[in-house]
Amino acid sequence: MARFHYTFDSDLELKDAGLIAASAAATVGGVAKVLDLGDGLVEGNIVADVSALEIADNDEIYEIVPQLTNTAAFATATAIQDGPLLNLSAKEVKRTDSDKDDAVGRHIIPFRNEVGGTLYRYLRIYTFVDGTVGTGINYSAYLAKD
Repeated sequence: MARFHYTFDSDLELKDAGLIAASAAATVGGVAKVLDLGDGLVEGNIVADVSALEIADNDEIYEIVPQLTNTAAFATATAIQDGPLLNLSAKEVKRTDSDKDDAVGRHIIPFRNEVGGTLYRYLRIYTFVDGTVGTGINYSAYLAKD
């Protein structure tokens, strides 16, 4: 049986609840949130609890992307490594043959801070938004280590 329950640790919170209608890095309490993972390998799951997902014009795309780097400020775009993303979108703009819109609920992104043989120390969540978006997406997210 699949495991659907994860322990929430406020120290591992990546985004608190709030609507996003334009692409942006995630915040907690209105402040950009970056986790320092240390200098070792970290594996776990990013838990994204989506409470609202606007798909009214059938062209909306939301991508929740863990981003990694070795500089805490995320200041150099060329040093940012995207991790595995969660795509939530209208069925009309899906890259696959899915015949349904994505929906609210709990979504899990398997995570590790090693990509292509490089370990990355810092983690944030970035939400890419595209399409005709009014209210957007509302979700909270945290890292749950196994």
